[in-house]
Amino acid sequence: MWYVYLLESEASEGERYIGITSDLKKRIADHNAGKSSHTSKFLPWRIVTYVAFSSRAKATSFERYLKSGSGHAFASKCLW
Repeated sequence: MWYVYLLESEASEGERYIGITSDLKKRIADHNAGKSSHTSKFLPWRIVTYVAFSSRAKATSFERYLKSGSGHAFASKCLW
């Protein structure tokens, strides 16, 4: 399975991150261990939402959508 996940910083209000992984538990642990340069400044992170996909292509497409203008609007309304 492939997962698209939405994280929110517990320390910095308003800081959010959208990512993709095939190992959700490990990836969240990596974010909270400071192993990602994009998220290391706003530790700790909590998972808000994740969506599972059977293929990497579908997950990648959904992640790309969430990072677009209309995807941001959808995520703000339905996922955060």
